[in-house]
Amino acid sequence: MPVAPSELTFSQRAKYFGVNIVLRGLIGGLKLIPYRWRVPTMGWVLRKIAPFAGFHKRVRRNLAYTRPDLSPSEIEQLCHQVADNVGRTLAELYAGTPFWERAQAADIRGPGLKALQEAKAAGRPAVLVTGHFGNYDAARSKLVQVGFNMGALYRRMANPYFNDHYVKAISATGKPMFEQGKRGMVEMVRHLKSGGNIAIVADMHAQGGEYLPFFGRPALTSTVPAELALKYNAAFIPVYGLRQENGLDFAIIMADEIPHSDPVTMTQAVCDDLERRVRQNMGQWFWVHRRWKPMHDTPHPDDPNGGAETIGS
Repeated sequence: MPVAPSELTFSQRAKYFGVNIVLRGLIGGLKLIPYRWRVPTMGWVLRKIAPFAGFHKRVRRNLAYTRPDLSPSEIEQLCHQVADNVGRTLAELYAGTPFWERAQAADIRGPGLKALQEAKAAGRPAVLVTGHFGNYDAARSKLVQVGFNMGALYRRMANPYFNDHYVKAISATGKPMFEQGKRGMVEMVRHLKSGGNIAIVADMHAQGGEYLPFFGRPALTSTVPAELALKYNAAFIPVYGLRQENGLDFAIIMADEIPHSDPVTMTQAVCDDLERRVRQNMGQWFWVHRRWKPMHDTPHPDDPNGGAETIGS
């Protein structure tokens, strides 16, 4: 778990401080470039530094583990697409008004929109779940701008120096923001009880979660979003900010409301829906995450070699 600077070693503090200076300088410098060029420029920068930062190695390992059917050329292409989307997303999160205007102009569609509108009319809360796919914050911005009371749960970054800057940037899209942890959970529950909505990015490795299939492999997944929906009778709806072909605009997709049953079944439905979306737009998911850790020594159902070649943790 992320810790305060006082709990870090001197070398860790020095490393995080240096990274913070570089990133903030890069972001500040890019703000001098007009938005329509800034976003693709940041994508280009990330594509160039990704091999040296270990991004490509992580992407290749995850794809080899979950998509053994892909060819080397397809994997290479995805390495660049993933880095480009990460760079664009980072630039957008710090862009402010130009990004919000793109989100506001985005088309919003899908059966989940009607479900959310009905929940609002009934004074019922909603738990919206998404993944690190496209730009997840575009969906939250759009919903805030069309009148939904959107709170969001976020995870503190490991770099404590950059975290404060990051939280300030994402909070500008809309409040309240709830930091993952005991205090944040209390505040989030209070928000739900009042009939508010919350957005949760639910595709991270989660200690204390359940191992559920994602791309044919068991991934440790939090069932807390589903548990909250059940406990507070909240609508449970997957939502995505899908990047469009021009790399700047978005389509906001609201999937079918997931019916209440039990936390594991509901969470598996979230994983399955996200997987379907990712398979249609593989380069828009953050394949750099350690989603499957520890890596399991089991054959993938799509592996023609029966899992003879495995990847360590």
